[in-house]
Order: sequence, then C-alpha cells, then structure tokens
Amino acid sequence: MEKRVVATNRKARHQYHILETYEAGLALLGTEVKALREARVNLSDGYASFRDRELYLVSVHIGAYSHAGHESHDNLRERKLLLNRRELGKLRKAAVIKGQTLIPLSIYFREGWAKVDLAVCRGKQLHDKRRDIAERDLKRQVERAISRHRKGR
Repeated sequence: MEKRVVATNRKARHQYHILETYEAGLALLGTEVKALREARVNLSDGYASFRDRELYLVSVHIGAYSHAGHESHDNLRERKLLLNRRELGKLRKAAVIKGQTLIPLSIYFREGWAKVDLAVCRGKQLHDKRRDIAERDLKRQVERAISRHRKGR
C-alpha cells in the first residue's frame, strides 16, 4: 500500500493535543487533483466542520494547477470529506464537545486516491507547549550524552 504524502500540517502537533485520527477521502475537482500532485496545498489554517449532515474541509488552500487554461477552481472552496456513517457520527459527537476541533494533519495519495488524515484535537495551553519544548530539549541532551559516551569523550 503506497502512501505518497503531499502536504503536512506541521503546526498542528505543536498547537493541539491529538486525541484521535481518521482517514477520509476528498471530493475534488480535476484541476484540484492535478494541483495536489504538484504539492500546491497549504493546510495551516484548515479545519473541518459539519454542514447539514456532511463534513467539509474548510480554509485549506489548494493553488491553481500550473497548466490549467481559463478554467480553474476556487482556491479556498469547501471540499466534502468522504467517511462512512459510523465515523461521521463519532466525529459529530467529538466536534460538539467544547474545546475540541477537527484539524487536517496531512494530505496524501494512497493507491491513486486523495486522502486526508483528520484529527480530533484539543488546543494546548502555553504551559503545555513549554513542557513539550522542555521534554524535547531534555531528550536531545540525553541523546548527545549517550553519543559522547560511546565515542569515548
């Protein structure tokens, strides 16, 4: 199962606690698929929201396809996410809980189909971000100490 990642939302893991992830299909236009293959996408401001009984990806910028003629797509249009009914029910329940939101983590192609990793997230407080940075620094220092010890310094 080949998975070719097109774009990732690098800020998401820094700004949110990831509670659960889902894989969803994307309903795209032809020029959007071609633009995705050229990696003309920005996920940083994106989120998912329910409208009627369907889930849509909002504020995800898919740029114009380089070889498109006069016909092109709207860069910021809402795109329908394709999930089964049970998953939609779980996501609807998660989305109504205060402080939780649905954030796209990455867009990729799997077996030729455009997919998005969608996460149920809760925003981090400033002290949580500081704790993560401190843990990362400590881990880096430990790895350096181990490598120095192996080299015999």
